[in-house]
This record gives sequence, structure tokens and C-alpha cells, in this order.
Amino acid sequence: MVTSFLLVSGVSLAAAALLMAVTAVIGHRLGKVSVVDTTWGLGFVVVALVAALLGDGSTPRRWVLFLLVAVWGLRLAWHMFRSNHGKGEDPRYARMLAGASYAVAVRKVFVTQGLALWFVSLPVQVSAVAGSGLVPVAVVGVALWLVGLVFESVGDAQLAAYKRDPDRGPVMDRGLWAWTRHPNHFGDACVWWGVFLVAASAWPGVLTVLSPVAMTYFLVWATGARLLDQHMEGRPGWAEYAARTSMFVPLPPKR
Repeated sequence: MVTSFLLVSGVSLAAAALLMAVTAVIGHRLGKVSVVDTTWGLGFVVVALVAALLGDGSTPRRWVLFLLVAVWGLRLAWHMFRSNHGKGEDPRYARMLAGASYAVAVRKVFVTQGLALWFVSLPVQVSAVAGSGLVPVAVVGVALWLVGLVFESVGDAQLAAYKRDPDRGPVMDRGLWAWTRHPNHFGDACVWWGVFLVAASAWPGVLTVLSPVAMTYFLVWATGARLLDQHMEGRPGWAEYAARTSMFVPLPPKR
């Protein structure tokens, strides 16, 4: 098992590094690093494919995990491509890299996200070399993944409809956005906790629990919800919206 895991993990790391290196070149030519948002989803699909092809563990679970990651990753990549295409730099990255050289951007964005991608995908890598496991645990994982995908997809669709509405208010507070300020990020977290549960259905998948923990940290504090909240501060209606709406986990709006 150890030899198989080292093969899967090593090739996965190399694939993530190559993908981020190509993206860094493209970003340099386009003059923006936000292209990495499209590569983020695609990178997980590549790692899941490597694990499914090179792993020698349970065949059904390998390909189930590939399917789960592929559906999520391709949807996210397409959504980010459409959101960023033809636009300038994302304000989050502009603030993070203000005055920095592109070499610093490569280190702080592309290298960091490549390593994060590899680490978060460890449940997929480990599961690829594990034997049969507990099917009920895997079923719960798939169910949680589905909840996350629905939250993410519906949240993105509702936000897109809001942006097209000429009579929209200053802050998006409709649908899922009335229950959480970041339904898409909450959905992402559910997806990766679901993937973890599928992997944890067979030993030693449970040992990769820090991967979904890290993903949740990124989504809430590092590059996700917190940065978006900071960007929205000062917008008319935002303070009232933030006061009545949960930051991450969906909860009934406060009066």
C-alpha cells in the first residue's frame, strides 16, 4: 500500500505543479493571477483521475470519487472561467499583491494553491490504494457531497440572477443568501467533507481528516468568506445584512 500511495501522491503532486506552472505563465501574459481560480477546480479533477488510474485499491470507490470530484471540479472551473473572462484582476488578489512583483505572486498564489490542492485531495489519493470499506459511511459521504453541490450551484445561480436584475438592491439577500452570506463556500466545504467520508469508509482514509479541515479553513478564513466580507464592507446595506445573516453555516435570518 505504501509504495502505491507514494506513486499516486508523487504523480499527483507533479501534475498539480505542472498545472500551476502553466497557469502562472498564462496569468503573466494576461496580466492577472485570478486565472488560478479556473485551474483550482481543474486541478482536483486531474488528481482524481491520476488516483483512479494509478491506484490499486477498491475499483468502485476509486471511480466514484473520480466522478464526484469531476462533477464538482468541472462545474466550478466553468463557473469561474465565465465569471472572470474579460474582466480585470480580482480585487482580493489585487489587495493581496499590491505593489508586489510577479515572482511574489507566483510564490504567494500559484505555489501556495498548488500545494493546497495536493493536500486537500489527500483523501482521494489515500482512498485510491485502500481496500474495501463500510458502504453506509460512503453513502453518507455521497449524500453530503450532493448537499454541497446543490448549495454551491443554487447559490451561484441565484447570485447570477441577482446581478441581471435591474431592480436589485445594494446587497444580495435572496434565497440561500438570506440564510448564509456565503452559500457557495458552504457548499464547497460540504463537498469536501463528503469526499472525506467516502475515503474514510476504508482504512486509512480516516487519517486524512486534516484535508477537509484545511479546505474549510481556506473557505472561511484564508481566501474565501473573510476576504469577500472585507471587500463588501462599506457598501450600502451591508452592515445590516451581515448583522442578520450567518457568515457561513446556514441559519434562519435574525430579526
